[in-house]
Amino acid sequence: MKIHEFQAKSLLKKYGVPVQDGVAIKRMSQFDSAMKKLKKMGIKQWVVKSQIHAGGRGKGKLYDPKDRSKLILEGGVKFTTSEKKAKEYAEKMLGNILVTHQTGAEGKKVKTLFITEGLDYKKELYLGILLDRAVSKNVIMASTEGGVEIEKVAAETPEKIIKVWVEPGVGLQAYQARELAFGLNLSGNAFKDFVKFIMKLYKAYEDTDAS
Repeated sequence: MKIHEFQAKSLLKKYGVPVQDGVAIKRMSQFDSAMKKLKKMGIKQWVVKSQIHAGGRGKGKLYDPKDRSKLILEGGVKFTTSEKKAKEYAEKMLGNILVTHQTGAEGKKVKTLFITEGLDYKKELYLGILLDRAVSKNVIMASTEGGVEIEKVAAETPEKIIKVWVEPGVGLQAYQARELAFGLNLSGNAFKDFVKFIMKLYKAYEDTDAS
């Protein structure tokens, strides 16, 4: 299944999974109304995100499609507290070619932007669900090493990745959700919230056949 981040978050919301508020735009003429909508929600800091079917957007580079030697912007995901700066980022992303470690040198054209609430955070965690074809079971992978490429973590420090396999026909059990929370060193409300979060996330994954 290949969908953009803004589409994925719309799906997750339907399952009660907490996600950032955001607005997708395809033209710069939609920028002002998108920002107006976000500001009405009380949002005062934003993240402008290029939407392409590839990872590594934050560390990617944007080039002019008519002159591929011309670098327009470094980083396809930008945080800002300035509305003026957000508009500048949007103008430099939309319609240009984003090259990441997953796109190859040809890159992908940015046809949609997702402008979201910019959140303050103390730590990033990694969480993913995929089908382990070797055993025909879904596996949930989690790591305290968020914010970095998970492939790098797997290669260099595989012990930092927690894996939980889910039995087909049984589904994710509460004790497995707690096991993941313990593995991520969560406690208190963060522990409780994570257990609820992963149970809802897994249901969304199964119901939408997201593998």
